[in-house]
Amino acid sequence: MEEMEEELKCPVCGSFYREPIILPCSHSLCLACARNILVQTPDSESPQSRRASGLSDYDYLDLDKMSLYSEADSGYGSYGGFASAPTTPCQKSPNGVRVFPPTMPAPHQPHHHSSGALLPPLPARNQCLTCPQCHRSLLLDDRGLRGFAKNRVLEGVIERYQQSKAAALRCQLCEKSPKEATVMCEQCDVFYCEPCRLRCHPPRGPLAKHRLLPPAQGRVSRRLSPRKISTCTDHELENHSMYCVQCKMPVCYQCLEEGKHSSHEVKALGAMWKLHKSQLSQALNGLSDRAKEAKEFLVQLRNMVQQIQVQLSADKESNHKENSVEFEACLVAQCDALIDALNRRKVQLLARVNKEHEHKLKVVRDQISHCTVKLRQTTGLMEYCLEVIKENDPSGFLQISDALIRRVHLTEDQWGKGTLTPRMTTDFDLNLDSAPLLQSIHQLDFVQMKVPAPPILQMEECCTHNNSATLSWKQPPMSMVQAEGYILELDDGNGGQFREVFVGKETMCTVDGLHFNSTYNARVKAFNKAGVSQYSKTLVLQTSEGPYPRMSASLAARLQINTMPSPLEFLQNSEQETCVSPVDIKKLVAVAWFAFDPGSAHSDIIFSNDNLTVTCNSYDDRVVLGKTGFSKGVHYWELTIDRYDNHPDPAFGVARVEVLKDVMLGKDDKAWAMYVDNNRSWFMHNNSHTNRTEGGITKGATVGVLLDFTRRTLTFSINEEQQGPVAFENMEGLLFPAVSLNRNVQVTLHTGLPIPGFYSSRASIAS
Repeated sequence: MEEMEEELKCPVCGSFYREPIILPCSHSLCLACARNILVQTPDSESPQSRRASGLSDYDYLDLDKMSLYSEADSGYGSYGGFASAPTTPCQKSPNGVRVFPPTMPAPHQPHHHSSGALLPPLPARNQCLTCPQCHRSLLLDDRGLRGFAKNRVLEGVIERYQQSKAAALRCQLCEKSPKEATVMCEQCDVFYCEPCRLRCHPPRGPLAKHRLLPPAQGRVSRRLSPRKISTCTDHELENHSMYCVQCKMPVCYQCLEEGKHSSHEVKALGAMWKLHKSQLSQALNGLSDRAKEAKEFLVQLRNMVQQIQVQLSADKESNHKENSVEFEACLVAQCDALIDALNRRKVQLLARVNKEHEHKLKVVRDQISHCTVKLRQTTGLMEYCLEVIKENDPSGFLQISDALIRRVHLTEDQWGKGTLTPRMTTDFDLNLDSAPLLQSIHQLDFVQMKVPAPPILQMEECCTHNNSATLSWKQPPMSMVQAEGYILELDDGNGGQFREVFVGKETMCTVDGLHFNSTYNARVKAFNKAGVSQYSKTLVLQTSEGPYPRMSASLAARLQINTMPSPLEFLQNSEQETCVSPVDIKKLVAVAWFAFDPGSAHSDIIFSNDNLTVTCNSYDDRVVLGKTGFSKGVHYWELTIDRYDNHPDPAFGVARVEVLKDVMLGKDDKAWAMYVDNNRSWFMHNNSHTNRTEGGITKGATVGVLLDFTRRTLTFSINEEQQGPVAFENMEGLLFPAVSLNRNVQVTLHTGLPIPGFYSSRASIAS
């Protein structure tokens, strides 16, 4: 209950609220304190008049705050905006809030000029109240402070709190030094000691029917007794009967009939009371979990302080016992050359150790202090809310429930991610490396001599595409030991041994040339001068499917495994970074499925059939590329002619990604193509036409493209018959399937196909 005490104290006087009132900003003030901080303003300076003159509410609030607080914090404040406003001495409350004594407004009397002329009266003055917590300025109407509702719920909570703090209940009728009460009369609502009860409340006559209770039970009975029903601030003779949803406040019947709430949505007072109690209880559940986590976190932080202190002393003692003999022997040989420099450096290094020690302690202690204050505030708010929920006054509860629900949600949000995470570790990962001491005495520093922690594979960034795999990893977030490089390993896709496929500083690698329709296991480890870490968790990767379920044993025997540099070789040449395929596949058909790429195509190209069918809306030739590029292996795909009108010349082949998109394929040096009409075909590269061959295309024809990186050749076919000789040789680099066409042609792409018979037979003859 002690943590709740700050919730029950006025921000102005610092004492328990006395006759608290609720401001429109949902904060509360003692009635007397509210009178003390009232400021007299002329009508022309009110927010309403400022709005009429073009100033916004925010401008008015900013001016109001500037006027109430002196720039130099001199202890005096004045209301700015008119020259005649007198400056009024002010004092500070225990909470640091400025308190303005009430100012006596000058009587509105006409006054005379020195010439005797009658001058107009001074402007009328309104009363302005600035909330000491949120600094929102509030203009009072003719009712003054009576226009603010009384916070009866807060009064009840304070009364219960003070009663619970009382050591013993005292007699209310003893004239001097009240004795401890022995009974409480439920009807008289008075606590009696035994002598006063016999004298003032004899058990006879009408008093014999009164019910006498033990003091503790009487305290509970008094606490649960119904309070006076609240009345409307606008209509003092009317009780609150409904709840205005729009204004979020209880209202009376007369407010609904003729007041400002007549057109607003209203709901039953009891129903809203139960609803808001339920909402506040639900909000408290989340905040309670946060408070529990904060308590556990504080225990963790305090343990960290002890560990830091114990760790430092343990390290000193351990180093002394284990290394003293060897160190002294080396020191005798080295001291003549190093003694002066070593002493200077020793002072610097010890200062660094102590500074690191103090820094760790300061960070953890600051976090403990911050978290303790936050937890005390949270616990106080929770206890206050629980007391408010016990109230049986719907109207009074609903006056403050919205603000409490917002405060609870806001406090819970402040315990968000990262708040309950230690800002410092307890480890001291420092060691002294004396090997190069003679050459680099002035650069002597602590170095880490620990093996790095195992890396963490980032699952969300690891993926496969066709027969390549991309893997990404990172160091553990709390690791203090730096890694100088990483080693990525993959198995052979058939459950065999792991082999190194990457050694380098990067934390991402793409491995090409894997087997299709295979399952690979991948893992990574880190290394530095101290050694190699443990492996990360193993990640399973599945490459794209192919027409062949798995390569044969004879084909697998033809794979050549590449050799990777060792970590020592890598450290000796830190510029060396390799990312290579674990296998060099010879004469292996790499089957891939792909479609046309709308992102890189000319804007005139029209796509359909999941980007497998293309045509054009222009009479000029336009280029479209496939989504997948190739740099190794043997690849074959076909295109069927769906529409062929007016004998155009479509072109088929391969191209680099930067090929021109608004001319026929093969016009520049970035494409290798065969263009064909209804009678004959030509090969074209860099606008050079070669090998005219008879035989053309019609609707329904099939054009095949075969790219063989093992022989570095490009070959074409029409209706499964080779068209001309080998079209191009010395093919290398990253090449994409490509087509150019105009509006008279429509083609459909077919991928994932086996090698055609004419090429397979030729390959067997050649071998």
